[in-house]
Amino acid sequence: MNVCVQGLWHLGTVTAACLAAVGHKVTGLDLDRATISALQAGTAPIHEPGLEDLIKKGLASGHLRFSAEIEKALEDIDVLWIAYDTPVDDDDNADVNFVMAQIEKALAHVPARATVLVSSQMPVGSIRRLESVAEARFAGKEIGFACSPENLRLGKALDVFLRPDRIVVGVRTEHDRARLADLLRPITERIEWMSVESAEMTKHAINAFLATSVTFANEIASICELVGADAKEVERGLKSESRIGPKAYLSPGGAFAGGTLARDIAFLNAVGAEKNLITPLLASVRTSNAQHKLWARRRLRSLLPNLSQATVAVWGLTYKVGTDTLRRSMAVELCNWLIQQGARVCVHDPVVKELPPEWSGKVTRASDPLLALTGASALVISTEWSEYKQISADAIVKAAPGVAILDANRFLVGLATEDRLKYLAVGTPQQLSWGE
Repeated sequence: MNVCVQGLWHLGTVTAACLAAVGHKVTGLDLDRATISALQAGTAPIHEPGLEDLIKKGLASGHLRFSAEIEKALEDIDVLWIAYDTPVDDDDNADVNFVMAQIEKALAHVPARATVLVSSQMPVGSIRRLESVAEARFAGKEIGFACSPENLRLGKALDVFLRPDRIVVGVRTEHDRARLADLLRPITERIEWMSVESAEMTKHAINAFLATSVTFANEIASICELVGADAKEVERGLKSESRIGPKAYLSPGGAFAGGTLARDIAFLNAVGAEKNLITPLLASVRTSNAQHKLWARRRLRSLLPNLSQATVAVWGLTYKVGTDTLRRSMAVELCNWLIQQGARVCVHDPVVKELPPEWSGKVTRASDPLLALTGASALVISTEWSEYKQISADAIVKAAPGVAILDANRFLVGLATEDRLKYLAVGTPQQLSWGE
């Protein structure tokens, strides 16, 4: 099948490379010529394990090419797959109009009877809006529109795309359903077919549920910390309840960041407001999450009252494991706060190539995680790269005896004593194996 994937950042590049890998003829389209030049040389715009190898294989096989020319990219295609990573600002407001404008540019060149499949994260009703544009300007083309919400996860995107649990697809017509079934058959036949609006809402609902689960678990953990309960034991109690289950998203840890979950919460709150519907639960999720972002700061203040005289080491700077992006990273926000407090900050990250330019002269970077501990009073483990789990407790104690340890991902506080690494798990002393 001939496919054009429009929008080539993380979502689009993964989508194009994976579709080519299963045998489709794929053209990746983006109007940024620098992005296209890099991709034509086999360089991905963002770090994702295995992605560059898959791009190079696609280019070598002839199944994958990249173009900045709309007309050439859309010539004789069956499906236009919209895969922009919808831009979001620091207040979690998505620039939906940018994505809509890019799609409208393409519609003028889409062949008759082609199917436009939208995976970009946009609010429910966006497909109907696109259909109105097509009906008004390109009625004779009979373009079909469908929705398949993106379900990728940074660091595991290739596996999630090529071996999905299922794929959600919303369609209007049997023609589009049959075409998209053929498109997706090399990947999976486990497709949840539904209406377009239901598919749009499914993505919002999934992310809203996950965001609510994260904030619930962290509020419970915060109370545990105050009353001497162990949040991990409470988690075990929750997950052993048959009505909840072992896979529930209820592990205490860091606040959600990156914009993806917050973006859908913002979409749903906006829809509720537009329809005069009060949604107090959804409205409170962002407030709770924002408060939990301050946990590491509160803990550091309690451990080091005079931060201006302290050195703090930070392991891991990226938004999450498996990517090199710093945007919306909790670690970056923490470092900015530490700088404001006058603390000396030393950081380590295995994949980040360049530190934020505004850190120049304010933050030092260590080539090795243990070197970052030199003279440190506290260590914050922010991104749980596997390299850090391989460092023994003895090595940490030797490098920085007495250093306080905050594991932001597991809501743990510890201390490197002379003979062991002692964890205090949300207020309750425990002996845990390092990396457990």
